[in-house]
Amino acid sequence: MDSQSIGKLLLRIMVGGLLLFHGIDKILHGIGFVESLMKVHGLPEQAAFGVYIGEVLAPVMLLLGWRSRWWAGIIAFNMAAAIYLVHLKSILTLGAHGSWALETPALFLMSALAIMFLGSGRYAVSKD
Repeated sequence: MDSQSIGKLLLRIMVGGLLLFHGIDKILHGIGFVESLMKVHGLPEQAAFGVYIGEVLAPVMLLLGWRSRWWAGIIAFNMAAAIYLVHLKSILTLGAHGSWALETPALFLMSALAIMFLGSGRYAVSKD
């Protein structure tokens, strides 16, 4: 048993598995909210479709462990964009129960960055 590869697998399962729920929500309910945020910030509304890459395709690829460093970079970019578009006003705010208001997006961002630096590990389709 390679404990480092198991840790990398668990990290990929956490990020890919949990972020995929956000992507499924976008598939089921659409991306109108994201499109409106793009418009408010003066960005092209068509770029909102990138959320499907960052929250559906990239998480699936992380779960498989195919080119994990690259897909984790896509997720990190996606989360940085989400923080900028949605959460920037609450960067120094606490949530209702004392947690940081940006806790979830920050965990996704930092975990994706960790995968970028660590790679897939042994238990993956491709070892990068």
